[in-house]
Amino acid sequence: MSDASNCWKRVACVSDIPPGNMRAVTIGNHEVALYNVDGTFFATDNVCTHAYAELTEGFLEDYEIECPLHFGRFDVRTGRGLCEPITTELKTYAVRVTGCEIEVNVQDA
Repeated sequence: MSDASNCWKRVACVSDIPPGNMRAVTIGNHEVALYNVDGTFFATDNVCTHAYAELTEGFLEDYEIECPLHFGRFDVRTGRGLCEPITTELKTYAVRVTGCEIEVNVQDA
């Protein structure tokens, strides 16, 4: 069993991702998307579940990320697919801010 405190990985500074923006980061072998929605940070897998496309190349509006390939949309808070062609939810990760650092919990990654 691993120590849960070791599962938090620093991935960016708060100032790196202004509100309404997103950034792709790599944690181990995982491509993760970080989103800043009105000062609250969220993290999901960065690859669409429908077909290979990086979500950070898409369009973020409020809590919805739109895939640039087929325009499917996900809720960044829950990973829930919001329209066709999405049939599989997106994996989400816990995020916390420590000082000015954004950390993602990759325990289940």
